[in-house]
Amino acid sequence: MRPRADRYTPDDTAGGPPSSAGSGFAEAYRVHRPGLVKLAAFIVGDQATGEDVVQDVFARLHQRWDMLADPGDPLPYLRTAVVNGCRTAIRRRGRAQRRAGHDSPSPPLSAEESVLLSEDRQQVLAALAGLSRRRREVLVLRFYAGLSEAEIAATLGISAGTVKSTAARGLAALARVLGETR
Repeated sequence: MRPRADRYTPDDTAGGPPSSAGSGFAEAYRVHRPGLVKLAAFIVGDQATGEDVVQDVFARLHQRWDMLADPGDPLPYLRTAVVNGCRTAIRRRGRAQRRAGHDSPSPPLSAEESVLLSEDRQQVLAALAGLSRRRREVLVLRFYAGLSEAEIAATLGISAGTVKSTAARGLAALARVLGETR
């Protein structure tokens, strides 16, 4: 995939951090971007929006790379920033849908995406999109990203107990929607 011309790419170091910090940033971009895009796409329900969210996070981070508390392991910061970016994207989408008069919680899939996704997966993604924001985020971080309860709590700024109860309620809601018994 080629970055959009109007977006930042990690090769753009003019006016940025020194070359050693720039190489650390470029490495973080190379290593963490693919997983973060998948995470964002699951949360927002759209690959293109997920890519935009992650690109925006990296563009903002590039400006402040030298101020990052732990540049050796930027992943916790990046996850939190991506989740927050997803929240913003979902809010914007909701406002646009209300203005347009649409009630769909996520944009319709393209014909190509519909063919690629199995019917079961489409049902699960639709059910996931119907959950509250927090439940969706907790379930995606837990079961897709494989984070521990403590990591999810740190990423979302909530307690571990809230993570546990939210995950349990989210799974129960998914089971109800999908017609499964627990």
